[in-house]
Amino acid sequence: MTYSSTATLSGPHKAAVLMLALGEERAAMLLGRMHDDEVRDVSAAMASLGPVSAPVVEQLCNEFSDALGDAGSLMGGWEATERLLLRSLPKERVTQIMDELRGPAGRTMWDKLGNVNESVLANYLKNEYPQTVAVVLSRIRPDHAARVLSLLPEAFSMEVVMRMLRMESPQAEALEGVERTLKAEFMSNLARASRRDPHELMAEIFNNLDRSTENRMMAALESVSDDSAARIRQLMFTFEDLKRLDNNGIPVLLRAVEKDKLAIALKGASESLREMFLRGMSERAGRMLRDDIAALGPVRLKDVEEAQAIIVALAKDLAQQGALRLTDGAQEMMVE
Repeated sequence: MTYSSTATLSGPHKAAVLMLALGEERAAMLLGRMHDDEVRDVSAAMASLGPVSAPVVEQLCNEFSDALGDAGSLMGGWEATERLLLRSLPKERVTQIMDELRGPAGRTMWDKLGNVNESVLANYLKNEYPQTVAVVLSRIRPDHAARVLSLLPEAFSMEVVMRMLRMESPQAEALEGVERTLKAEFMSNLARASRRDPHELMAEIFNNLDRSTENRMMAALESVSDDSAARIRQLMFTFEDLKRLDNNGIPVLLRAVEKDKLAIALKGASESLREMFLRGMSERAGRMLRDDIAALGPVRLKDVEEAQAIIVALAKDLAQQGALRLTDGAQEMMVE
């Protein structure tokens, strides 16, 4: 194909021409900074380029130089990047690229996994097949794999260990399948989580503070930004918010919670919340719980807060497993 002007060149072909004009050494440096997909696109364009006349090369270099000179000061960012990509790529592809960018650092999927917090990775992997987990742990750094393995349920982790011991070198197709699954499910969800409202993140942090620190920091925040404080209060999920648990969901939570923790937590709860839990029990179990609460005597506020935090965390885990559902905004829980 003969190129009469730069207008007949596609984006990848323009990039290919510029890189050839720069010479092998500089082109190699640029390729080394590109993502695998970009290398593939530019390489394919370079291979199919054919002859390009000197006037077209000069015109393209001038256009590139003029574009840089006209730009003036620049401001990059997520929104600017997304707008630019949307001008030339389908929305689905742009969403995928932006999710990859917002996710953990790393050029390959395994590099990215190596930068994911071990608790986050273990929480995801515990719901996968042991063979899949074995493949993942065999591909990340041994120290990171050890931390993830220690956080998996004991029986499940031993099954993973046995799969790893028996595992031969994974076939390319198997690795590609695992990579696709991780990219489509885990990494995209991780990237979406990084875009969430900062007030939501701060509400989770406040939920994990002890009561006195929470009150002190909330009071300080109110003096600076009353709107932010109000928004965080709205998003926080506390032990008292369990009042919004659907009646059918109370037994689900009661079956999972340790009875001694429940007694301590209810020791510092409102009467209405205490009665709600008692109504979810049999008459005999309710009577025993009342006796346990009465037998506790004075309890340290710190112990009450810790027990309540454990039960709230358990309720959230049950919601993630599908046994309970937390609706957005209203912070209500319902049983599926």
